[in-house]
Amino acid sequence: MPNPREEKPVLHTKKHLARLERERRQTNIILFTFIGLLVIVAGLIGYAVLYSTYLQARQPVAKVGNVNVTVSEWQARVRLQTQNLQNQYAMYQQYGQMFGMDYSQQEQQIQDQLNDPTSLGQSVLDQLTDEELIRQEAAKLGITVSKSEVDASIQGNYNFYPNGSPTPTITPTNAAFPTLSPQTLALVTITPTPTFIPTATNTPSALSITMTPALNGTAVASPTATGTPGPTDTPFPTSTPYTLQGFQKAYQTSVANYTKLGITEDQLSAMYAVDLLRQKLMDTVTASTPRSQDEIWARHILVADEATANTVRQRLLNGEDFAKVAAEVSTDTGTKDKGGDLGWFARGTMVPEFDAVAFTLKVGEISQPVKSQFGYHIIQVLAHSVVPLDATAYDTARQKAFSDWFAKERTNYKIVTYDIWKNLVPTVPGAATLTPQ
Repeated sequence: MPNPREEKPVLHTKKHLARLERERRQTNIILFTFIGLLVIVAGLIGYAVLYSTYLQARQPVAKVGNVNVTVSEWQARVRLQTQNLQNQYAMYQQYGQMFGMDYSQQEQQIQDQLNDPTSLGQSVLDQLTDEELIRQEAAKLGITVSKSEVDASIQGNYNFYPNGSPTPTITPTNAAFPTLSPQTLALVTITPTPTFIPTATNTPSALSITMTPALNGTAVASPTATGTPGPTDTPFPTSTPYTLQGFQKAYQTSVANYTKLGITEDQLSAMYAVDLLRQKLMDTVTASTPRSQDEIWARHILVADEATANTVRQRLLNGEDFAKVAAEVSTDTGTKDKGGDLGWFARGTMVPEFDAVAFTLKVGEISQPVKSQFGYHIIQVLAHSVVPLDATAYDTARQKAFSDWFAKERTNYKIVTYDIWKNLVPTVPGAATLTPQ
């Protein structure tokens, strides 16, 4: 007898087979779509990781000539500058506590810089483009630095001198007193002691204490004159290792600390190298800087309007005593009772309008009225001399000559910056939490 449980074979119609085929295809489409989506998502995640860790870091934030300044090196230097500012802030607080001095203004300035990432990022960007410009200009002039020079610079910043500590050379400078001509002696009866005043544009601003991170991770205060182009965050150590072992230990500790900021040992050496290049470039560019300067001894009468100035000038041409007229009508309270005497001064000391006329006058000549922001001047030159510059004044002149040259060269370069950096300023913990004590 046939088994009633035995299943009968299913006979598929063409319609049924077509439906099964459609279902199979739909299942495959859904499966392949799902797999494709997984691949796309994985690819996007992988690209995002690759972009943030590698591709973005290699993007340029600026370009000097044909050389790019990348995101990674710029961000590392922003972190370094942030640490510098934090160290400087801590130093001012420490000095305030130790000496009872008020550094609240300096502390507020640092706090403002730390809380303005755009300004901080821009200053670092300018610094890096300046450094690259120095490298390229040095290369044009055939200026190089060797590895041994860089190594010696690093060692010197640790006060480690394998060949003995260098002895500073001091060049004594004697004051030069101009010889007064008979014509000058006929104009005045009192000979003032010459005062050699460096020009206002040449004189650097007051020395300010700049904190730079030490290679050993601490900070050191070093007075620096402002206004000279070149790196400002070249690290200077505070430790004083006089042995090779002490130097190597401190240096490796520093390298480790810089690595945390994103600065490699090679980049650290490059910071020392560019500073040496800047010094050599400055020596070359300023080699012809004069070691003397023109100075004049002059006096003036200052009045409020041109009509009064013309009247004063005519009185002097008629033979009236300059000192008496100055005492009578000059509005310059600082000189009127001294006969209008301004003493000796160099070019650039006075306002430009005054300077432009005073240095063209012959001894004894009385000028036409000269208008400036203070009023109208009647000027008389009493003496003219070429005075040798002392070491400080000569260095000031060289700094200004180099700054002027550098500013001009910078305008000649095709320096391009990319706004991408404005959204990539790294955040450093504690940067915005500093509070005066």
